[in-house]
Amino acid sequence: MSASAPPRPATASDLPAQLTLIATKRYRVGIIGLGYVGIPLALTACKAGFPVVGFDIDAQRVAQINRGESFIKHIPTEAISAAIKEERFRATTNFDELRDVDAIIIAVPTPLTKHREPDLSYVENTARTIAPRLRKGHLVVLESTTWPGTTDEIMRPIFEQTGLKSGKDFYLAFSPEREDPGNPDFGTSTIPKVVGGDGPDALALANAVYGALVVKTVPVSSSATAEAVKLTENIFRAVNIALVNELKVIYGKMGIDIWEVIDAAKTKPFGFMPFYPGPGLGGHCIPIDPFYLTWKAREFDVTARFIELAGEINTAMPHWVVDRVAEALDRRQGRGLNGARVLVMGIAYKKNIEDTRESPALKLIELLEERGATADYHDPYVPELPRTRKHGSLAGRASVPLTAEIVARYDAVLIATDHEAVDYPALVEAAQLVIDTRNACARAGITHSKIIKA
Repeated sequence: MSASAPPRPATASDLPAQLTLIATKRYRVGIIGLGYVGIPLALTACKAGFPVVGFDIDAQRVAQINRGESFIKHIPTEAISAAIKEERFRATTNFDELRDVDAIIIAVPTPLTKHREPDLSYVENTARTIAPRLRKGHLVVLESTTWPGTTDEIMRPIFEQTGLKSGKDFYLAFSPEREDPGNPDFGTSTIPKVVGGDGPDALALANAVYGALVVKTVPVSSSATAEAVKLTENIFRAVNIALVNELKVIYGKMGIDIWEVIDAAKTKPFGFMPFYPGPGLGGHCIPIDPFYLTWKAREFDVTARFIELAGEINTAMPHWVVDRVAEALDRRQGRGLNGARVLVMGIAYKKNIEDTRESPALKLIELLEERGATADYHDPYVPELPRTRKHGSLAGRASVPLTAEIVARYDAVLIATDHEAVDYPALVEAAQLVIDTRNACARAGITHSKIIKA
């Protein structure tokens, strides 16, 4: 069936009929937000046999998708073009077409304000866009990470202002995204999906939809519980990364290699899970999500001290790394950062992808330049820096070529992202000084006095 199939009315009273539509792959899926979450989900639904319409306010992105082109490196162009050609998927900026789909899945950003408070403007604006187009029988699912209660306290009132009632006229649910861009072992369809609904019917319908898309669903008692699950997953990672970052600083003072310690500790078959230090946290989830809970906790007169401390440690890491660069230049070359030339290796927030959201490398460049250094970058996945909310002044900067002659011109090379496409032996040979925040050189089997771990 084409993604542009004509309207087919459905009502909240015909739950068995809707379950039949899902079972027979005639259920139409609409996805709002065609980014790192929305596109993989759309392709997964198409592969499962459902007609999918993607909605986005970015007309250029919509046109690119409809041409069958991918703008995300780890998502093959062939996957999008095949879905488009077979008329299983198309994108649009016309939100009036929401009336024609059966499920509306929301995958929009949930960033922080400059005061580190939740910014739900994307979610609220999307809900207000949906509301005048909401009809009986619609299933609306939020996937964006947020504080527990958002679905019930923010979205439901907006929808019910239309006169329709959740659980009676439409279904409302929350199912947190679990995307890990660039992960070769897990994709959308192979990751279990947590599902919480506003009432048993909403849970049953949302669970049936996702059950047709992914390897396993994990139903929970409420949308708030599902929202808490996602925060817990990311807070767990943020806290443990803060722990090893703090241990890195302590052991470094003692002359002990934190990476060697972790590699030895992880041989214990129980009671230990390896996490690794770095120059700071990046990506849309880990640096942001913990603060959604610390903010919400204040409503209940609770201070999330442990989580906030972890945030402070991780936020301080770029400053600590820049101090190590300055110290290394002073000891090895008898100079400080002022007037130094530094090449930052890798600008994406993690290896082998082009995503720069919340990347600590951007903060590193700003801190280096604040202290008088000239900072350039090389990244095989990011030829030019995009505009970001926090680091707009860096937009438009281009990746410098990586040749021995160019590397030799810099006083120091700072490895911020450990892309596997980089020839680290050649890099170390050409560089005057290497500050490695990712243990990339050691993993490549390189030992040299010019390498400093940070």
